[in-house]
Amino acid sequence: MNIFDPQGSVAAADATILIDSVAIMLAIVLPTIVAILAFAFWFRESNPRAMYRPDWAYSGRIELVVWSIPALTVILLGGVAWIGSHQLDPAAEVQGTGSPVRIQVVSLDWKWLFIYPDQRIATVNALTVPVGAPLRFELTSGSVMNVFFIPQLGSMIYTMNGMVTRLQLRADNEGNYQGLSAHFSGDGFPEMLFDVHVIPQLAFPDWVAKTARTDQVLNEDSYKKLTQQTIERNKPTYRLSDPTLFQAIATQRIPPGPGPQITSEAAQSHVRGSDVR
Repeated sequence: MNIFDPQGSVAAADATILIDSVAIMLAIVLPTIVAILAFAFWFRESNPRAMYRPDWAYSGRIELVVWSIPALTVILLGGVAWIGSHQLDPAAEVQGTGSPVRIQVVSLDWKWLFIYPDQRIATVNALTVPVGAPLRFELTSGSVMNVFFIPQLGSMIYTMNGMVTRLQLRADNEGNYQGLSAHFSGDGFPEMLFDVHVIPQLAFPDWVAKTARTDQVLNEDSYKKLTQQTIERNKPTYRLSDPTLFQAIATQRIPPGPGPQITSEAAQSHVRGSDVR
């Protein structure tokens, strides 16, 4: 999950912004550290040349340095953030090779559901995409708010119950990467990881056909079972029987999951006591 080893165009741009921002901020940090050491050395007790000026109150040159360097730093950082945030708008179209792949993402407790509506399949905690193709994500939450993040492919984005956010990415190299939840969501949060498999474009149709042969079907009933608070380790696959399932989840036609529950008796008694007060 190394953000300094980007495997996509968006992740590479994110890393560049991070490196540029750190370099700009070092323009303040490094001179400050040097000045601290220099002042401590010059004004040491054993230095007879150090001059003590009890009546000194103002220096135009010092004020110029103290205000100009931070001002320039803020201007440069603001420019980098302004330009980068517009260029990396999550919904902005990302160019690629081959046909775009539309993926609908639902964050659950404590797992990730990936729906491929055009291929009529779905997976849990495993995302498979063709290399070089534009990836068009539509994201929502079937429970509490969460954050979808694939560090080596690009920007993180929130998933929220009752609404849809959009994110476009591209994977430039084949390989296996790691995705994660970047927002605490209860006891199972540490296990809320998912595998990202980037495969050749010619192999993607074969993977779709193989996945479609599964015996498990994703519909409203099987989805409600997924909303239960469990940690899924088997990474099941499904045939999608209802292509409008994601819209039903996002519009809350299918009620959201229960969300994290308080399990310890001590915590429950504390909450009950607060309610009484």
